[in-house]
Amino acid sequence: MSAASIAIGTAQVQAATAEEDAGAIIVTGTRPIAESEASALEVQKQSDSLVTVAASDSVGRLPDQNIAQATSRLPGVSVERDQGQARYINLRGAPKTWTTLSFDGINVVSPEGRDARFDSIPSAIAGKIIVSKAVTPDMPGETVAGNVNIITRSAFDFDGVHIAGKAGMGLAELGDKKEYEGALVVSNRFKVGEGELGVLLSGSYYERNMITDNFETDYERVTRDARPGNGTRFWAHEAENKLYRLTRKNWSVSGRLDYKPDDRNSISLRSIYTIFTDDEARDNYRFDLDDREADLSNSLAACTVTPNSAPPTSGYADVCIGNTPQQGTVYGIDIRQRSTLRAFRQSVFTNTLAGDHEFAHGWKLSWLANYTQSKDDRSVVGEATWDSPSTRNLRPTVSYDFSNPNLSRLTLYRTLQLANPTRYMAGAQVTDVDSFAKPLSGFTVLDAVDTTNAYTARLVLARELDNATLKAGVQYDRRTKVADEQQITLSAAQAATIMPTDYNQFSTDQKFLGEIPMGYTFHYFDTDRMRAASKAAQAAFAFAPNLSNNYNVREEVLAAFLMGTMRYDWGSVVGGVRVEHIKNRGTAVGTIGTVTGPITAEATQTLAFPSLHINYNVDDTKKLRLSFNSGAARADYDQLRPNVVVNDSNETISGGNPTIKPERAYGVDAYFEWYLRPQGYLMIGTFYKKVEDFLYTSSRTFGSSALNSSGIDRSGYTFSGLVNGGSGRIYGLEAAAQLQLEPWTESLGLPNFMGGFGVSANLTLNNSKVSLPGRSIRLPGTSDFVYNIGGYYEKYGLSLRLQYQNRSKWLDTVGTLADAGDTYWDSDDELDFSARYALTKNFEIYFDASNLLNHPGRRFSDPASLLTASGTPTSSITSQTIEWERFGRRYTGGIRFNF
Repeated sequence: MSAASIAIGTAQVQAATAEEDAGAIIVTGTRPIAESEASALEVQKQSDSLVTVAASDSVGRLPDQNIAQATSRLPGVSVERDQGQARYINLRGAPKTWTTLSFDGINVVSPEGRDARFDSIPSAIAGKIIVSKAVTPDMPGETVAGNVNIITRSAFDFDGVHIAGKAGMGLAELGDKKEYEGALVVSNRFKVGEGELGVLLSGSYYERNMITDNFETDYERVTRDARPGNGTRFWAHEAENKLYRLTRKNWSVSGRLDYKPDDRNSISLRSIYTIFTDDEARDNYRFDLDDREADLSNSLAACTVTPNSAPPTSGYADVCIGNTPQQGTVYGIDIRQRSTLRAFRQSVFTNTLAGDHEFAHGWKLSWLANYTQSKDDRSVVGEATWDSPSTRNLRPTVSYDFSNPNLSRLTLYRTLQLANPTRYMAGAQVTDVDSFAKPLSGFTVLDAVDTTNAYTARLVLARELDNATLKAGVQYDRRTKVADEQQITLSAAQAATIMPTDYNQFSTDQKFLGEIPMGYTFHYFDTDRMRAASKAAQAAFAFAPNLSNNYNVREEVLAAFLMGTMRYDWGSVVGGVRVEHIKNRGTAVGTIGTVTGPITAEATQTLAFPSLHINYNVDDTKKLRLSFNSGAARADYDQLRPNVVVNDSNETISGGNPTIKPERAYGVDAYFEWYLRPQGYLMIGTFYKKVEDFLYTSSRTFGSSALNSSGIDRSGYTFSGLVNGGSGRIYGLEAAAQLQLEPWTESLGLPNFMGGFGVSANLTLNNSKVSLPGRSIRLPGTSDFVYNIGGYYEKYGLSLRLQYQNRSKWLDTVGTLADAGDTYWDSDDELDFSARYALTKNFEIYFDASNLLNHPGRRFSDPASLLTASGTPTSSITSQTIEWERFGRRYTGGIRFNF
């Protein structure tokens, strides 16, 4: 039997023989799921390396709003969310810094840096998303776990005039907030002499208004808690609620010109501009539980627990009065309230001029030039701070209960001073937190913009032989990131000249829009008054640069690669090597003791990245893939900045680390793929990566004389910042299936309508470990398992899909015992539903429902591994919630059109 062919342009899958015709799946615009799967599987099958593909349907659409969410449906892909939106991508459990982002094969620096943010890129611009999990020599060496390549649409994807779009609106359940979305694509092809010109323009808009329920609790090891059992006690030094009102928007505008003078030459000009804005009003109530930690006795002796409602201490970390880390009461503590209005904006503006040319005797030449500007605007319109007065009986007494990991229960009381002036007790319960005195203590305005300008030039020469393709190329990248941060900081007296000092004159009477039970009520701050205060502050006071946060880092990479693809009757072999010479130069302001001044640092390195890919065709439908690859994840630009702060009083050093070594990874992959006829897919595979020089943030002895001066030896100071750890590994298993019932309904004796059912599922199992001084940890971002399972039905113009995603807990940050250990995100899942119905061949209506389970996101601290390494028994240790948030369900509907 010959292989089934897929004509993507006509949106039709057909068999090549009469025998196959009976079981063929005919896919038109009314079969969007089958159509996009067919397109994706064909690209995947024809690839000479290990890839996974998400393809748009014939109308040019993906089922999710941003690239992160769309990619998360694929095997081996998990996401990290922010405010409920998929943002970062972990490929096969690897850290998010190991995943690179590309547009049409050009690596793009995210506005944040090497942590590629995918939520700022709307899926509307993509024709396909190709996830490469095994690196080839023509890909940059910084691609370690893989690359997410967004293939933009071209006018040559369509026969002629093409117009498609959508318009819809929806509801966010939490807070009863609205959503709006729209997209439009227009393209055409024109005869130009003997050639043809293709023009495509597209734009998209998505607005999401939302409310977030949130509480956070920060734990610490209390040095004055010295009584027996203190080794396993970690106390909440701060409990807070962050109450968000958000408006997030995604915009995109793109244009593409493709000129084909003949069938051997093409020139393309592509431009994409994406904007992500995040307008955030945050009411933050922070209860400073360790406000009077110094009152606590540091006695080593055991004590008899005696409940005391008027203790000689504030009650913080006082086990003698019956307080525990989970439950207790503290008396007369500080409220540190922050009213913050942010106006974040991230943008990517990328422009590419590229050409492909074929010459006689099998020679090919491709070239491109790219300029990309990424901006990360972290500006804060205004932040007002309100703090309790120093008089303790004007402060609240707080009873806390953290025994439920999904609830931070705080009960507020008046504080009564007893005849003994050092003792206090709880008075009447208070429900309105804003009835406590909290005078204005300060006001800030932040203007902070990070700008990255990147230039890329690439030239690739290839020679097609009878059974081989040889390819050689050179590439030059220059990226410069400039952080420019300035701030207006006002004291209480200065702030009083621009705004009220009483919070109740700065707030509104709007009712609470969330659902989280806090144990008290509050009043939202007035965003209009905040903007007015910010405007007044800027008129009366000058911005001052935040010198310690400003830097200029330049990275230059000169690369050359050589690779060959050998084709045999049984498959192909792709092998080669890439060599990169990297030069970093950074300037910043540093402080060493009492001296502050500019610092410049430079570093160079040359790295080689060999790789080999073997693709064996068992038959026309089955493939075995084996690959060996290597890569290096370099530190982010802000981590390479040379600003350093040396505090001789505290004997500490902090700042960037321009001489840090990159993380090196060497991997092997072995996969079996079965492309079922006429459509379907089964896959199972295993992977292994060895890791060297793991990057993590920690504190350690500086151990160098580089900062010694004026007779001061600073080699023994404590350095806090990015450091290299030891070696490690990550390995795992992947499996995936995509099946439709259509080809087998007749042989199974099923009615025709049953042919519309299909299923897709994938599973990834991971195991990772890296060594740190004195212990081992898992790699950040690695879940033990990740899986997706979905069912769909599409027939008679109706298309329905139900999709479930789940990932187990993963390491977020590497911690110390002083801050209660490592932090993890708990398991995360999401259930989504979508429905479409074709009214005519040109119009369809749609309905999407997201986050139907409405499960919370939970981050927690776990000191167990650190305690085990120190020899402390951990049988009584439980995880402690440090962040909890929930966002509500979302529903959107509208109409799509296609001409």
